[in-house]
Amino acid sequence: MTDNKKIQKGSENSQLMQAEQMTVHIGIDEKRAREIYQEMNLQLRKDYTQDAWTVANSRVSEFEKSLMPKMEKVNGALEAFADPSFQLLLVEAQKTAAATERPADYDLLSELLIHRFQKGENRNIRAGISRAVEIVDKISDDALLGLTVSHAVSTFWPVSGDVNQGLDVLNELFGKLLYGSLPVGNGWLDHLDILDATRLSSFGNLKKIQQYYPERLAGYIDVGIEKESENFNKAIEIIKAAQLPQNMLIEHSFNKGFLRISVPNRQQISSLNIQHQINHGGNIITIPVPLSDDQKNAINSIYDLYKQDGNIRSENIQKFMEEWDKRPNLKVLKEWWDNIGTSFQITSVGKVLAHSNAQRCDKNLPPLD
Repeated sequence: MTDNKKIQKGSENSQLMQAEQMTVHIGIDEKRAREIYQEMNLQLRKDYTQDAWTVANSRVSEFEKSLMPKMEKVNGALEAFADPSFQLLLVEAQKTAAATERPADYDLLSELLIHRFQKGENRNIRAGISRAVEIVDKISDDALLGLTVSHAVSTFWPVSGDVNQGLDVLNELFGKLLYGSLPVGNGWLDHLDILDATRLSSFGNLKKIQQYYPERLAGYIDVGIEKESENFNKAIEIIKAAQLPQNMLIEHSFNKGFLRISVPNRQQISSLNIQHQINHGGNIITIPVPLSDDQKNAINSIYDLYKQDGNIRSENIQKFMEEWDKRPNLKVLKEWWDNIGTSFQITSVGKVLAHSNAQRCDKNLPPLD
């Protein structure tokens, strides 16, 4: 019913795809955008000696090579070069590029400016992006990696209702994000706190992976409906009355005596589609049709029929974690996360920085809300 290789944002109503309107832009083409880039760059000349300017200009040129192709690919983005507030941010990004010796920072700054164009109307996000641009050259490699992975844990989950496919998608995602050695100790968190990317908390502890993901992916864990039971018969009647597919219920991966709805969590029910096949000119094509409100209510009523048994659910969690540990990237994530200890929150600055870095690693991730 869904694309099983998708990653979904943490928001319950996240859209995995969005259509962009075709707009004709007049005034700023690629040539003029590059001229503006150079005009902004020349403003920095007075801030450096001749020796420093040679190095700085080389770095800013590398940043331009990263930024401009990305801006050209986004519909209407070149128009941003005529926006005074964007020009001011561009100058700050050029300053940061001039100050950093880390090549990956040029891509990171580019992603931040793309976010600024896409989400510039949101002042909270705009403020976060501005601060993030300022600290790109100050954040350490391991702190940036730890921040990015932590953001991914709290933000992304699979859309596939199949447990193994869902875990494979997560394993693939973290395989892209775990590009270096994860930080150890608490120094990286203090570092991020100083940079306004996180806020440390002395209250409470981080949930362990074994508690956190079974809560977020409860659709994989919840007991389900026992086969040939009274509730099973009720579920079948609901499916027929709502004209839902007969394969709405699938066998539970962790307990063959039970059936479950193929969703990673209950919230995903609202975004399910029914695949309708139609004959078009002699060819069979499949069209996804969103569920009606009555059908969504029907599926939720089926979920209400799930058996409540703490012992069986605990067994499911154990089997879930056994599958988790079979996947190398997820096992590394669990071992690292479970040893952090210190509770923290990622700020708006940290979120935009981490999300930009995550998109630098995986271009298929959905945009920042």
